[in-house]
Order: sequence, then structure tokens, then C-alpha cells
Amino acid sequence: MVEMAEIFHLHGSQYRAKYGGKMLPSHRKVMRAIERCRTLALGGHVYVCQECDETQYQYHSCRDRHCPKCQNDKARLWLEKQQDLLFPVRYFLLTFTLPDELRRLARSHQKLFYALLFRTSASATQKLAYDPRFVGGQIGMGVYLKLCET
Repeated sequence: MVEMAEIFHLHGSQYRAKYGGKMLPSHRKVMRAIERCRTLALGGHVYVCQECDETQYQYHSCRDRHCPKCQNDKARLWLEKQQDLLFPVRYFLLTFTLPDELRRLARSHQKLFYALLFRTSASATQKLAYDPRFVGGQIGMGVYLKLCET
């Protein structure tokens, strides 16, 4: 199985050369963390068996929350906890997308743009649900979003 770090090692420098100026600083930071994860660049620990004198070296992990190598177990546990929070009712997922013409603006002003998007989409959804042709009442909604740091 090919790992993300391998892809970054093989093609990361060319990708950054071509798109680096358009990448968010947070994306460049994550990419660098994944490239360095469990390598000599982050150092490590030496373990020596006192009985057989075998030596093993373990590199430190980057501990970045986006790293598939070090955060996979934490992500799985988080998802299990989220499942425990769900009510035993049917859920519906609504997805709001942006027209291509607005994506550059949204990328440059994420916090403002997505706050407006969620406020207006929530209002429109509540209004639609209140119509007796659809739900005919007030609905509950939750939004979880972790914005990229700029």
C-alpha cells in the first residue's frame, strides 16, 4: 500500500514548485509534517534489549492531526465517540456547494465566507422545512467545521 508520505517524497517538491504560491500556509505545514513523520528529521529513540543486545531505533512521529500514519487510531476513536452521541433517529445530510466563481473568494476569506454560508444555508433550510409541503415544522441542525488556518 502506498503511503501519503511516499507520494509527498516522490512528487512534493514538484507540486510545491507548481502550486506552492497558491497553497494555504496550513496546507504547506501539514505536507511538511507528513514528509518528516517517522524519519531521521524528527529524531527518535534507541531501544536496546539487555538480554540479547538487539538494538532498535524508532523515529518520532509528527503528531499532526492530518497525518494518516500517526493519527489513524485517534481518528477512529473520535468517530466511535461521535457515533455514541447520535440519537436513534433518521438523519439527512444536506450538502451546500459553491459555484466555481466564488471559490477563490471563499479560499481567501474562509472564516467570514463560511460563517455567511452556514448562516444563510441554515436559514434557508429552516424556512424550507417549516413549509407543510415538506416537514411542516422546525428542524434541528448541527454544523461541524474546522476551518483551515490562514
